[in-house]
Amino acid sequence: MDEQWRADLERWSIPEEIAARAPADPWGHSSARFAERTDRALAAPEGPTLARMAEALPPGGSVLDVGAGTGAASLPLAPRLGELIAVDVSDAMLAELASRAHALGVPTRFFRGRWPDMAAETPIADVAVAAHVVYNVPGLAGFLTELTGHARSRVVLELTGQHPMSWLNPLWQHFHGITRPGRPTAHDVIAIAEGLGYEVGHEWRLAPLPRFTRLEDLAESACRRLCLGRERADEVIAAVIELDMWPVPRDRWFTLWWESK
Repeated sequence: MDEQWRADLERWSIPEEIAARAPADPWGHSSARFAERTDRALAAPEGPTLARMAEALPPGGSVLDVGAGTGAASLPLAPRLGELIAVDVSDAMLAELASRAHALGVPTRFFRGRWPDMAAETPIADVAVAAHVVYNVPGLAGFLTELTGHARSRVVLELTGQHPMSWLNPLWQHFHGITRPGRPTAHDVIAIAEGLGYEVGHEWRLAPLPRFTRLEDLAESACRRLCLGRERADEVIAAVIELDMWPVPRDRWFTLWWESK
């Protein structure tokens, strides 16, 4: 299953001749947009991922957040969090997390790098979480094994049911004549975790907020992801309307969990 997962992810790569014309990194993420999501999560902490973490976290316990971003998955636990261990590749994301953790009074240790490369120098925590990370991980079995080895009590994953760029598939066909893949999916993650011997619980819900509230925001994001210049935003909007893509349906968010003992 792990090799199939790796092959399925490879099919999501952007052809070199298209990527070479990209005016901006098509895979990049805005730390400001991630920070907005974290602030919304702090203002209204809820959902199965938070609940599954909270029920396994002792008062004053520790959380290892891998691919922490700006802290949307872990910082809402601040009232009972004794320490946060945050791993991420982005200095900008970690800086946003640091400012919020400081304001909340959450002691935090930061490890800049990619998991599981950072596993040897990262301490063990009561609960380990990786939210919206796994579709960036080619070697998923090793990733999950190290994550489980760093959790005293429970591992929790949050992910979309399909690849998070799947909403763009009709536009890839429209602008580039490329058919994007249908896999991997959350069910493939479950199969890999169960193949490693974990008893996986899972549930899903609709994403708490729509992906976009304005067509202009969709067009800006789509231009970047499709390796198009921003001057083509009106073309994107026209295509979205023609293809009946607006409003973009909410993603299904899956929460997976298993005990580490």
